[in-house]
Amino acid sequence: MFSNMGDMAKMLEGMQESASKLQEDLESKTFSVKSGGGLIEVSLNGKGEMIDLNIDDSLLSDKETLQILIIGAVNDASKMVQQNQQQSAMGMLGGMNQFGNK
Repeated sequence: MFSNMGDMAKMLEGMQESASKLQEDLESKTFSVKSGGGLIEVSLNGKGEMIDLNIDDSLLSDKETLQILIIGAVNDASKMVQQNQQQSAMGMLGGMNQFGNK
C-alpha cells in the first residue's frame, strides 16, 4: 500500500489537514429550527451548542406549551447537526480514501 514511510507520513498529514478543515467547517455552520408555527426559534452551531433562542411573548404565560415547543425545537436542531456531522465525516473518509489509493 505504501512504498515507504514518506508516503504514509504524507497520507497522515493529509488526513490531519482534512480533519482540521472539517472541524472549522462544522463550527462555522448554524442550524435553525422553528417550532409551534414560528413561536419558538432555536439556533445551534455545528458543534451542537445552542447559540440563540427566540420565544414569542404569547408563550410566556403558558409554561407547559413553552417547555414542549423548546424541547421539540432543540431535538430537531440537534438531529440536523448530527446528520451534518455524519455527512461531513463520510465525505472526509471518502476523501481520505484517495490518499491511500495510488
